[in-house]
Amino acid sequence: MKSFRDKRRDSRPPAKAGTGEARPYEPRGAARPDARQRDRTETRTDDRAEPKSAPRILARRDGALPAEHLPLILEVAPNADYALLDSGAGQKLEQYGPYRIVRPEGQAIWQKALPATDWERADAVFTGDTDEEGIGRWRFPSTPLGETWPMKHDGIDYLGRFTSFRHVGVFPEQASHWDHMAGLIAAAKRPVKVLNLFGYTGLASLVAARAGAEVTHVDASKKAIGWARENQEMAGLGSKPIRWIVDDAVKFAEREERRGSRYDIVLFDPPAYGRGPKGEVWQLFEDLPNLTDLCRAILTPKPLAVVLTAYSIRASFFAIHALMRDTFAGMGGKVESGELIIREKSAGRALSTSLFSRWVAR
Repeated sequence: MKSFRDKRRDSRPPAKAGTGEARPYEPRGAARPDARQRDRTETRTDDRAEPKSAPRILARRDGALPAEHLPLILEVAPNADYALLDSGAGQKLEQYGPYRIVRPEGQAIWQKALPATDWERADAVFTGDTDEEGIGRWRFPSTPLGETWPMKHDGIDYLGRFTSFRHVGVFPEQASHWDHMAGLIAAAKRPVKVLNLFGYTGLASLVAARAGAEVTHVDASKKAIGWARENQEMAGLGSKPIRWIVDDAVKFAEREERRGSRYDIVLFDPPAYGRGPKGEVWQLFEDLPNLTDLCRAILTPKPLAVVLTAYSIRASFFAIHALMRDTFAGMGGKVESGELIIREKSAGRALSTSLFSRWVAR
Protein backbone atom coordinates (compact mmCIF):
# COMPACT_ATOMS: atom_id res chain seq x y z
CA MET A 1 0.00 0.00 0.00
CA LYS A 2 1.22 3.51 -0.75
CA SER A 3 1.39 6.31 1.79
CA PHE A 4 -0.16 9.74 1.29
CA ARG A 5 3.37 11.08 0.77
CA ASP A 6 4.04 8.64 -2.04
CA LYS A 7 1.10 9.97 -4.00
CA ARG A 8 1.44 13.70 -4.11
CA ARG A 9 4.36 14.65 -6.29
CA ASP A 10 2.69 13.96 -9.64
CA SER A 11 1.82 17.07 -11.62
CA ARG A 12 -1.37 15.50 -12.97
CA PRO A 13 -4.76 15.66 -11.24
CA PRO A 14 -4.60 13.18 -8.35
CA ALA A 15 -6.46 9.91 -8.47
CA LYS A 16 -7.14 7.75 -5.43
CA ALA A 17 -4.26 7.77 -3.02
CA GLY A 18 -3.17 4.80 -1.05
CA THR A 19 -2.74 4.63 2.65
CA GLY A 20 -0.03 3.81 5.06
CA GLU A 21 0.16 0.60 6.96
CA ALA A 22 -1.01 -0.17 10.51
CA ARG A 23 -1.57 2.97 12.59
CA PRO A 24 -2.15 2.05 16.23
CA TYR A 25 -0.98 4.80 18.63
CA GLU A 26 0.72 4.36 21.98
CA PRO A 27 -0.10 7.25 24.34
CA ARG A 28 2.79 9.47 25.29
CA GLY A 29 3.89 9.22 28.90
CA ALA A 30 4.36 12.26 31.10
CA ALA A 31 8.06 11.59 31.53
CA ARG A 32 10.49 12.22 28.71
CA PRO A 33 11.60 8.82 27.36
CA ASP A 34 15.17 7.71 27.65
CA ALA A 35 17.28 6.79 24.62
CA ARG A 36 16.13 3.17 24.57
CA GLN A 37 12.47 4.17 24.69
CA ARG A 38 12.98 6.74 21.96
CA ASP A 39 14.18 4.01 19.64
CA ARG A 40 10.69 2.53 19.52
CA THR A 41 8.24 3.57 16.87
CA GLU A 42 5.02 4.60 18.57
CA THR A 43 1.64 3.54 17.25
CA ARG A 44 -1.83 4.54 18.35
CA THR A 45 -4.43 2.57 20.26
CA ASP A 46 -7.64 1.24 18.73
CA ASP A 47 -10.08 4.07 17.99
CA ARG A 48 -12.66 2.42 20.22
CA ALA A 49 -10.47 3.05 23.27
CA GLU A 50 -10.55 6.84 22.94
CA PRO A 51 -13.26 9.50 22.69
CA LYS A 52 -14.28 10.60 19.21
CA SER A 53 -13.64 14.17 18.23
CA ALA A 54 -16.66 16.36 17.75
CA PRO A 55 -16.88 17.93 14.30
CA ARG A 56 -14.67 21.01 14.26
CA ILE A 57 -16.63 24.21 13.77
CA LEU A 58 -14.58 26.84 12.02
CA ALA A 59 -15.28 30.53 12.47
CA ARG A 60 -13.34 33.53 11.29
CA ARG A 61 -11.09 34.79 14.07
CA ASP A 62 -11.11 38.30 15.47
CA GLY A 63 -8.00 40.41 15.55
CA ALA A 64 -5.70 42.05 13.06
CA LEU A 65 -4.27 39.95 10.28
CA PRO A 66 -0.55 39.22 10.55
CA ALA A 67 1.80 41.28 8.43
CA GLU A 68 2.58 39.76 5.05
CA HIS A 69 5.56 39.18 2.81
CA LEU A 70 4.83 37.97 -0.71
CA PRO A 71 5.75 36.72 -3.12
CA LEU A 72 8.70 35.05 -1.42
CA ILE A 73 10.69 32.74 -3.68
CA LEU A 74 12.86 30.30 -1.72
CA GLU A 75 15.63 28.93 -3.88
CA VAL A 76 17.89 25.89 -3.67
CA ALA A 77 21.09 26.29 -5.68
CA PRO A 78 23.32 23.47 -6.95
CA ASN A 79 25.77 22.18 -4.35
CA ALA A 80 28.06 19.22 -3.73
CA ASP A 81 25.23 17.09 -2.29
CA TYR A 82 22.49 17.84 -4.82
CA ALA A 83 22.12 19.65 -8.15
CA LEU A 84 19.44 20.04 -10.78
CA LEU A 85 21.75 19.60 -13.77
CA ASP A 86 19.25 20.23 -16.56
CA SER A 87 15.53 20.04 -17.34
CA GLY A 88 13.13 20.21 -20.25
CA ALA A 89 10.73 18.24 -22.44
CA GLY A 90 8.93 16.93 -19.36
CA GLN A 91 12.04 15.55 -17.63
CA LYS A 92 14.74 16.56 -15.15
CA LEU A 93 18.35 15.44 -14.81
CA GLU A 94 19.57 15.55 -11.21
CA GLN A 95 22.79 14.76 -9.35
CA TYR A 96 22.19 13.01 -6.02
CA GLY A 97 25.60 12.45 -4.48
CA PRO A 98 27.48 10.11 -6.85
CA TYR A 99 24.52 9.36 -9.15
CA ARG A 100 22.88 11.10 -12.09
CA ILE A 101 19.15 10.45 -12.13
CA VAL A 102 16.48 11.17 -14.77
CA ARG A 103 12.85 11.52 -13.69
CA PRO A 104 9.62 12.87 -15.20
CA GLU A 105 8.88 16.55 -14.50
CA GLY A 106 5.62 17.94 -15.81
CA GLN A 107 6.55 21.56 -15.08
CA ALA A 108 9.63 21.45 -17.34
CA ILE A 109 7.80 22.59 -20.49
CA TRP A 110 10.89 24.22 -22.03
CA GLN A 111 13.66 22.54 -24.01
CA LYS A 112 16.71 20.79 -22.58
CA ALA A 113 19.89 22.87 -22.47
CA LEU A 114 22.47 20.08 -22.23
CA PRO A 115 23.22 17.80 -25.19
CA ALA A 116 21.74 14.31 -25.34
CA THR A 117 25.13 12.79 -24.47
CA ASP A 118 24.91 14.34 -20.98
CA TRP A 119 21.48 12.84 -20.38
CA GLU A 120 22.64 9.47 -21.69
CA ARG A 121 25.25 9.33 -18.93
CA ALA A 122 22.52 8.91 -16.30
CA ASP A 123 23.00 6.15 -13.73
CA ALA A 124 19.25 5.66 -13.19
CA VAL A 125 16.18 6.54 -15.26
CA PHE A 126 12.61 6.33 -13.99
CA THR A 127 10.49 4.78 -16.69
CA GLY A 128 7.48 2.54 -17.26
CA ASP A 129 4.04 3.21 -15.86
CA THR A 130 4.01 6.70 -14.32
CA ASP A 131 0.26 6.85 -13.73
CA GLU A 132 -0.77 8.00 -10.25
CA GLU A 133 -1.92 4.48 -9.36
CA GLY A 134 0.69 2.63 -11.37
CA ILE A 135 3.99 1.11 -10.40
CA GLY A 136 6.92 2.65 -12.23
CA ARG A 137 10.32 1.15 -12.83
CA TRP A 138 13.92 2.25 -12.63
CA ARG A 139 16.27 1.46 -15.48
CA PHE A 140 20.01 1.40 -14.83
CA PRO A 141 21.76 2.03 -18.18
CA SER A 142 25.25 0.94 -17.13
CA THR A 143 25.56 -0.73 -13.71
CA PRO A 144 22.60 -2.17 -11.72
CA LEU A 145 22.24 -0.22 -8.47
CA GLY A 146 20.82 -1.24 -5.12
CA GLU A 147 17.72 0.25 -3.55
CA THR A 148 19.68 2.71 -1.39
CA TRP A 149 22.86 4.74 -1.52
CA PRO A 150 24.57 7.11 0.95
CA MET A 151 23.72 10.80 0.71
CA LYS A 152 24.36 13.97 2.71
CA HIS A 153 22.51 17.19 3.46
CA ASP A 154 24.53 19.90 5.18
CA GLY A 155 26.66 17.28 6.89
CA ILE A 156 23.74 15.02 7.83
CA ASP A 157 24.11 11.52 6.41
CA TYR A 158 21.02 9.74 5.11
CA LEU A 159 20.02 7.17 2.51
CA GLY A 160 18.82 8.00 -0.97
CA ARG A 161 16.29 5.43 -2.12
CA PHE A 162 14.86 4.30 -5.47
CA THR A 163 11.11 3.91 -4.90
CA SER A 164 8.49 2.59 -7.29
CA PHE A 165 6.80 5.99 -7.38
CA ARG A 166 9.75 7.96 -8.79
CA HIS A 167 10.75 9.49 -5.43
CA VAL A 168 14.25 9.14 -4.01
CA GLY A 169 13.63 9.63 -0.29
CA VAL A 170 14.28 13.36 -0.11
CA PHE A 171 12.77 16.56 -1.52
CA PRO A 172 15.76 18.91 -1.80
CA GLU A 173 13.66 22.02 -2.44
CA GLN A 174 12.61 21.82 1.23
CA ALA A 175 16.15 22.73 2.33
CA SER A 176 15.14 26.40 2.51
CA HIS A 177 12.53 25.55 5.14
CA TRP A 178 14.97 23.34 7.03
CA ASP A 179 17.59 26.09 7.23
CA HIS A 180 15.00 28.64 8.36
CA MET A 181 13.69 26.28 11.05
CA ALA A 182 17.19 25.49 12.35
CA GLY A 183 17.85 29.23 12.65
CA LEU A 184 14.67 29.75 14.68
CA ILE A 185 15.57 26.88 17.02
CA ALA A 186 19.09 28.19 17.59
CA ALA A 187 17.93 31.78 18.11
CA ALA A 188 15.26 30.80 20.64
CA LYS A 189 17.90 29.90 23.26
CA ARG A 190 15.37 27.74 25.09
CA PRO A 191 13.90 24.24 24.71
CA VAL A 192 11.91 24.01 21.49
CA LYS A 193 9.34 21.35 20.56
CA VAL A 194 8.77 20.62 16.86
CA LEU A 195 5.88 18.66 15.31
CA ASN A 196 6.50 17.33 11.80
CA LEU A 197 3.25 16.11 10.21
CA PHE A 198 3.42 14.01 7.02
CA GLY A 199 7.12 13.73 7.88
CA TYR A 200 8.11 11.05 5.31
CA THR A 201 11.77 9.94 5.59
CA GLY A 202 12.70 12.47 8.24
CA LEU A 203 15.25 14.98 6.94
CA ALA A 204 13.34 17.92 8.47
CA SER A 205 13.11 16.04 11.77
CA LEU A 206 16.84 15.30 11.76
CA VAL A 207 17.70 18.93 11.00
CA ALA A 208 15.46 20.08 13.86
CA ALA A 209 16.90 17.52 16.29
CA ARG A 210 20.48 18.42 15.38
CA ALA A 211 19.64 22.09 16.03
CA GLY A 212 18.56 21.16 19.57
CA ALA A 213 14.80 20.63 19.34
CA GLU A 214 12.67 17.83 20.76
CA VAL A 215 10.86 16.41 17.72
CA THR A 216 7.64 14.49 17.14
CA HIS A 217 7.54 13.01 13.63
CA VAL A 218 4.23 11.67 12.28
CA ASP A 219 3.55 9.76 9.07
CA ALA A 220 0.78 7.35 8.09
CA SER A 221 3.22 4.98 6.40
CA LYS A 222 4.96 2.43 8.60
CA LYS A 223 7.47 1.91 5.81
CA ALA A 224 8.33 5.62 5.67
CA ILE A 225 8.80 5.69 9.44
CA GLY A 226 11.16 2.72 9.13
CA TRP A 227 13.18 4.60 6.51
CA ALA A 228 13.25 7.69 8.75
CA ARG A 229 14.64 5.71 11.66
CA GLU A 230 17.29 4.24 9.36
CA ASN A 231 18.25 7.81 8.44
CA GLN A 232 18.48 8.76 12.11
CA GLU A 233 21.00 5.98 12.71
CA MET A 234 22.84 6.78 9.47
CA ALA A 235 23.16 10.40 10.63
CA GLY A 236 24.57 9.41 14.03
CA LEU A 237 21.64 11.14 15.75
CA GLY A 238 20.28 8.08 17.53
CA SER A 239 20.49 9.76 20.94
CA LYS A 240 18.47 12.79 19.87
CA PRO A 241 14.90 13.12 21.23
CA ILE A 242 12.77 12.15 18.23
CA ARG A 243 9.45 10.33 18.60
CA TRP A 244 8.60 8.37 15.44
CA ILE A 245 4.82 7.90 15.25
CA VAL A 246 2.81 5.91 12.71
CA ASP A 247 -0.56 7.63 12.60
CA ASP A 248 -3.01 9.68 10.57
CA ALA A 249 -1.79 13.29 10.85
CA VAL A 250 -5.20 14.87 11.42
CA LYS A 251 -6.25 12.35 14.06
CA PHE A 252 -2.91 12.72 15.82
CA ALA A 253 -3.26 16.53 15.91
CA GLU A 254 -6.81 16.18 17.28
CA ARG A 255 -5.51 13.94 20.09
CA GLU A 256 -2.72 16.35 20.90
CA GLU A 257 -5.26 19.17 21.21
CA ARG A 258 -7.36 17.09 23.63
CA ARG A 259 -4.31 16.05 25.64
CA GLY A 260 -3.03 19.61 25.91
CA SER A 261 0.23 18.81 24.10
CA ARG A 262 1.74 21.92 22.57
CA TYR A 263 4.52 22.71 20.08
CA ASP A 264 6.66 25.73 19.24
CA ILE A 265 7.04 24.86 15.53
CA VAL A 266 4.62 22.86 13.39
CA LEU A 267 5.51 21.65 9.90
CA PHE A 268 2.77 20.18 7.74
CA ASP A 269 3.11 18.97 4.19
CA PRO A 270 -0.22 17.37 3.27
CA PRO A 271 -1.10 15.57 0.02
CA ALA A 272 -3.54 16.95 -2.51
CA TYR A 273 -5.62 13.78 -2.08
CA GLY A 274 -5.39 10.78 0.21
CA ARG A 275 -7.36 7.85 1.56
CA GLY A 276 -6.95 6.55 5.10
CA PRO A 277 -6.96 2.99 6.49
CA LYS A 278 -10.71 3.00 7.21
CA GLY A 279 -11.83 4.72 4.04
CA GLU A 280 -11.23 8.25 5.32
CA VAL A 281 -10.81 10.67 2.43
CA TRP A 282 -8.50 13.67 2.50
CA GLN A 283 -9.23 16.45 0.00
CA LEU A 284 -6.83 19.36 0.31
CA PHE A 285 -9.26 22.19 -0.44
CA GLU A 286 -11.96 20.72 1.80
CA ASP A 287 -9.80 19.60 4.72
CA LEU A 288 -6.87 22.03 4.81
CA PRO A 289 -8.74 24.77 6.74
CA ASN A 290 -9.53 22.29 9.53
CA LEU A 291 -5.95 21.05 9.78
CA THR A 292 -4.53 24.59 9.67
CA ASP A 293 -6.83 25.56 12.53
CA LEU A 294 -5.68 22.49 14.46
CA CYS A 295 -2.05 23.49 13.96
CA ARG A 296 -2.79 26.86 15.56
CA ALA A 297 -4.64 25.18 18.42
CA ILE A 298 -1.64 23.05 19.41
CA LEU A 299 0.90 25.87 19.56
CA THR A 300 2.62 26.86 22.80
CA PRO A 301 1.92 30.29 24.33
CA LYS A 302 5.17 31.56 22.77
CA PRO A 303 5.31 29.78 19.39
CA LEU A 304 7.93 30.28 16.73
CA ALA A 305 6.43 29.24 13.38
CA VAL A 306 3.98 27.14 11.39
CA VAL A 307 5.07 26.03 7.91
CA LEU A 308 2.67 24.72 5.25
CA THR A 309 3.89 23.25 1.95
CA ALA A 310 1.44 22.29 -0.80
CA TYR A 311 2.32 20.14 -3.82
CA SER A 312 0.32 19.17 -6.91
CA ILE A 313 -2.56 21.57 -6.50
CA ARG A 314 -4.21 23.78 -9.09
CA ALA A 315 -4.14 27.03 -7.16
CA SER A 316 -2.18 30.20 -6.57
CA PHE A 317 -0.13 30.59 -3.42
CA PHE A 318 -2.45 33.52 -2.69
CA ALA A 319 -5.13 30.98 -1.70
CA ILE A 320 -3.09 29.31 1.04
CA HIS A 321 -1.62 32.72 1.98
CA ALA A 322 -5.11 34.08 2.71
CA LEU A 323 -5.99 30.93 4.67
CA MET A 324 -2.88 31.23 6.85
CA ARG A 325 -3.41 34.96 7.52
CA ASP A 326 -7.02 34.37 8.51
CA THR A 327 -6.13 31.42 10.73
CA PHE A 328 -3.42 33.33 12.57
CA ALA A 329 -5.40 36.56 12.96
CA GLY A 330 -4.79 38.15 16.34
CA MET A 331 -1.42 36.44 16.85
CA GLY A 332 0.76 39.13 15.32
CA GLY A 333 3.85 38.00 13.48
CA LYS A 334 4.03 37.69 9.74
CA VAL A 335 2.84 35.32 7.00
CA GLU A 336 5.31 34.70 4.19
CA SER A 337 4.09 32.92 1.07
CA GLY A 338 5.35 32.00 -2.35
CA GLU A 339 7.05 29.12 -4.12
CA LEU A 340 9.91 26.72 -3.55
CA ILE A 341 12.20 26.54 -6.57
CA ILE A 342 15.36 24.71 -7.60
CA ARG A 343 17.89 26.66 -9.67
CA GLU A 344 19.11 24.70 -12.66
CA LYS A 345 22.86 24.34 -13.22
CA SER A 346 22.87 24.16 -17.03
CA ALA A 347 20.99 27.30 -18.10
CA GLY A 348 20.13 28.90 -14.76
CA ARG A 349 16.37 28.39 -15.16
CA ALA A 350 14.15 28.00 -12.10
CA LEU A 351 12.06 24.86 -11.66
CA SER A 352 9.07 25.50 -9.40
CA THR A 353 8.26 22.51 -7.20
CA SER A 354 5.59 23.63 -4.73
CA LEU A 355 3.68 26.42 -3.05
CA PHE A 356 4.21 27.33 0.58
CA SER A 357 2.97 29.64 3.30
CA ARG A 358 4.48 30.07 6.74
CA TRP A 359 3.49 32.07 9.79
CA VAL A 360 6.46 33.37 11.77
CA ALA A 361 6.02 34.89 15.20
CA ARG A 362 8.55 37.68 14.62
